[in-house]
Amino acid sequence: MSNTDQDLSSWSSDDSLTVIVVSYNTRELTLAALRTLFAETRNPYLHVVVYDNDSRDGSADAVAAAFPQVELIRSTTNEGFAKANNIVAARARSNWLLLLNPDTEVQDGAVDKLLAFARSRPAGGIYGGRTVFPDGTLNMASCWKKITPWSVFCAASGLITLFPGSSLFNPEAMAGWPRDTVREVDIVVGCFLMIRRELWDRLGGFDARYFMYGEEADLCLRAARLGYRPVITPGAQIMHLVGASASVRSDRIKSLAKARVSLIRDHWPRAWVPFGIAMMWIWAAIRSSGFRLKGAWKGGEARDKAEAWAAAWHDRRDWLKGY
Repeated sequence: MSNTDQDLSSWSSDDSLTVIVVSYNTRELTLAALRTLFAETRNPYLHVVVYDNDSRDGSADAVAAAFPQVELIRSTTNEGFAKANNIVAARARSNWLLLLNPDTEVQDGAVDKLLAFARSRPAGGIYGGRTVFPDGTLNMASCWKKITPWSVFCAASGLITLFPGSSLFNPEAMAGWPRDTVREVDIVVGCFLMIRRELWDRLGGFDARYFMYGEEADLCLRAARLGYRPVITPGAQIMHLVGASASVRSDRIKSLAKARVSLIRDHWPRAWVPFGIAMMWIWAAIRSSGFRLKGAWKGGEARDKAEAWAAAWHDRRDWLKGY
């Protein structure tokens, strides 16, 4: 058990926290996430809920056997990330909620530190920490800036690919900032997202239309309209695997594209929406054509990517509608 900045005597009922872990065929990762969560968290008002989205790898049974103190919900269908979190949050009676991915590991009292930070900064509303890969290098996907006409143009034109480290041409990633300072951000990623339950209820939780990707962006942007300013602190750090070896698959591309189209339709001024949709069309068209040429030339992995982008391009009429 780690030493955190808080003595046990400093805890109060206001610190009551429900940690929500939504799992889907991630048995070993989920077990590791829970092990580190309990090892690194001293909050005596902690309640942990695992919502298993109809896993077929024995995840639910493994959690039940290893962690009897965890509330386990076994879904008979895959409800997706947004709806699963909504179900658990609706039942929670704690003052705080923490969304924690199953492919994470809590480090150095991160959950306790994030809660202390959140209590000290009520104007934030939504809070996140710093994420790293297993080797300790920065995983920048803990937060993002919102999608804008400029950012979709940079993506469609290939400027992001040409200048990935530029904050001008890769604005959503906030390139060049190593997440080593406290900073207000547009979007706190749902892998490690803390929010007061009162605000969650006021926002109505996630918009369940966002089945995969985009749900936390929509939540944070709606909170910003109420005057809150989501914020990241480097003082709370976790390991997060996502993106370490992510493969390019057509279903992932289509889900991401559908989410981005939905954010454009839901959060942009109406006059700018046609431009955003056109940029998304161009983004997919250029990548589909480019990977087709690269796949024919190099074969192997490049051919696999070409097939994935070709499938995504084929289904463009579907994802261009958004959710």
